Amino acid sequence: MKIKWLGHSSFLITSDQGVRIITDPYKTGGGLKYNEISEPADIVTVSHEHQDHNNITAVAGKPQVIRGTARAETKGIKLTGIAAYHDDNKGQTRGANTIFCFNVDGIRICHLGDLGHNLSEQEVVQIGETDILLIPVGGLFTINADTATQVGNKLKPKVIIPMHYQNERCNYPISGVDDFLNQKRNIIRTDANEVEFKPGKFSTETQIMVLKPTL
Repeated sequence: MKIKWLGHSSFLITSDQGVRIITDPYKTGGGLKYNEISEPADIVTVSHEHQDHNNITAVAGKPQVIRGTARAETKGIKLTGIAAYHDDNKGQTRGANTIFCFNVDGIRICHLGDLGHNLSEQEVVQIGETDILLIPVGGLFTINADTATQVGNKLKPKVIIPMHYQNERCNYPISGVDDFLNQKRNIIRTDANEVEFKPGKFSTETQIMVLKPTL
């Protein structure tokens, strides 16, 4: 199974059988300087209806679009949507957010979308055991570095991949990834935009993997 960071909160997850999932496809413009998404997919997940997360028309092919809290299985991929909020005021400021969990080739992936609050114990139980956690860390519109650290400590994934932070392609008034990385161990900074994972091949200590955006 491979994970490629397209940019912002958008990843391309490709199973060993070639099934392709794209999370939260963005629309360029404003503070987002990423190139347009042109990747095809079989499945697209949308965590919430903001244009930097729901640009499904950018995705080539005829993907099945998954929104909201539901359990689904398509093309051998099991998905679960878990209700959450885009803010720490139960959605009254920025609305709802959906956390998506996938089972791909025996690996469990959790994409937190634009999570805006710390996780409750109930939400931690709903998410369950997590191998790879895709987590926003930039703050302001999502959880910040401190809250992201707390979320990571609660879920205890084998790999954390940060997303939704300021970089050369994202000029949003949010923090960069270094605030999240500060005083952490087992950090892997890679010049690659894609990484391959195999079940049973994870480190015993949580790794933080910083990818380069593809687009």
